[in-house]
Amino acid sequence: MKIAETNTTIVDGYVGLLDNLSTNNKLDLITKLTASVKTDLSNKKSSFKKAFGAFDSKKSAEEIIVEIRNSRISTRQIESF
Repeated sequence: MKIAETNTTIVDGYVGLLDNLSTNNKLDLITKLTASVKTDLSNKKSSFKKAFGAFDSKKSAEEIIVEIRNSRISTRQIESF
């Protein structure tokens, strides 16, 4: 079974469950689903934008360089033949 067919089957199952709801309940559900989709879309856009930007630090460039160099660990072992 393909993914599109699976999704259609799931949606059809939900529609079958929702047939017994009143009109007001269906409209309320539509409103909530619409709000959920809008929230999901805005979260995706904002999380993508948060991935970009400048590095923010109160340290100077020289302090950061010294910190990086001091944190380096060399585990290289040269073996003789």
